[in-house]
Amino acid sequence: MNINVVGSGYVGTTLAACLADLGHDVTAIDIDEDVVAELNAGRAPIHEPGLDELVAEHAGENLQATTAYENVADAEATFLAIQTPSREDGSIDVAPLEAAAEMTGEALADADSDHLVIVKSTITPPKVDEIRDAVAEGLGESSSRVEVATNPEFLREGTAVEDFLAPQKVVFGTDSAWATDRLEAVYAPLLADHDTHVVQTGPETATMIKYANNAFLATKISLINDLGNVCKEFGIDAYEVADAIGLDDRIGEQFLRSGVGWGGSCFPKDVAAIIAAAREAGYDPAVLDAAVEVNDRQPERLLELLDEHVDVEGKRVAVLGLAFKPGTDDTRNSRAIPVIEGLKERGADVVGYDPVATENMREQFPEIEYADSAGEALEWASGALVVTDWDEFAALDEAFDAMEESVVVDGRRVVERGEGITYEGLTW
Repeated sequence: MNINVVGSGYVGTTLAACLADLGHDVTAIDIDEDVVAELNAGRAPIHEPGLDELVAEHAGENLQATTAYENVADAEATFLAIQTPSREDGSIDVAPLEAAAEMTGEALADADSDHLVIVKSTITPPKVDEIRDAVAEGLGESSSRVEVATNPEFLREGTAVEDFLAPQKVVFGTDSAWATDRLEAVYAPLLADHDTHVVQTGPETATMIKYANNAFLATKISLINDLGNVCKEFGIDAYEVADAIGLDDRIGEQFLRSGVGWGGSCFPKDVAAIIAAAREAGYDPAVLDAAVEVNDRQPERLLELLDEHVDVEGKRVAVLGLAFKPGTDDTRNSRAIPVIEGLKERGADVVGYDPVATENMREQFPEIEYADSAGEALEWASGALVVTDWDEFAALDEAFDAMEESVVVDGRRVVERGEGITYEGLTW
């Protein structure tokens, strides 16, 4: 099939490259000329394992990029993968997505064949009508058959390519059998090779499934973190407790690693958005509020454990891990941000290190020092805080010897408790 993907961020770039890998002819559309140039040169504009290889393989063949909408009608389907950033009250801003939807409608006004517009962006159920209206506004008085469907993404940064190509589930939110058939055709090469659950529902319900999915996982993490904090007060290892409760198939073992909390582009934004949407509808989601509150407290608890061992004012403190999770350079809502802010408030000399996310964090904190290795960050430091569970942090025994005061507070249970260091685990 011929398919357009509007938006070349994390989701859009992964989607475009993976659809090309399935054998479709894909046109990526983005307003950023630099991003378009990168894609056409065979380079992914973001760091994601396996993505560079896919873009390099398909660019110039069945994957091309452009800033123009003029050939949108040549395709059979257009995915909208535009970011929906959070407003101050937590609600999402769909203005950029509406603009893309309207431009897509304008480009389809003279289409000779039926076309499906598929919202891949994360939007709350009430916003679906706004995107339909934006497409209709672009179409004007056109008689072209254009329908709007939703197809939420369930990609994890760091494993996004793998998640797309071997999904546990795909969700089709459609208003007609024709739209469902077209979405099935898009995914047919993938579904033929995998035992994937296919959920067919309405567009609004599909978007709610996405929010419910992320809200449930975020709440599960906050619950195990809250329990972990209690365990720490009792001198109990929360991981030993989690291993036992994870044997209960009603609970399951996944997402029971207590620590410094969740971040990234999805959980914080999606939980805030569904809380805001619920309040607008007149419902107060107390459990989700509590999940956010627990998550917001975790970085301060990490700092308080450091405070128990060293007064950091005027002293060098290493922050190990700047990305919100390993396998990505994404620092959005990283737990390292409140950790760095807390250290600065305490008057510490902060030095940060991350294998791939340094430049992204430097944009937010240009004033702090950045090291080229974990060992360099630890030299003459009076404290070290582990914020991201990169594998390399598990092998720093000799590097800890170079610290001025070997105080290590581990927020991810990645460092082995060894001799010669004062070690604190956040919940163990």
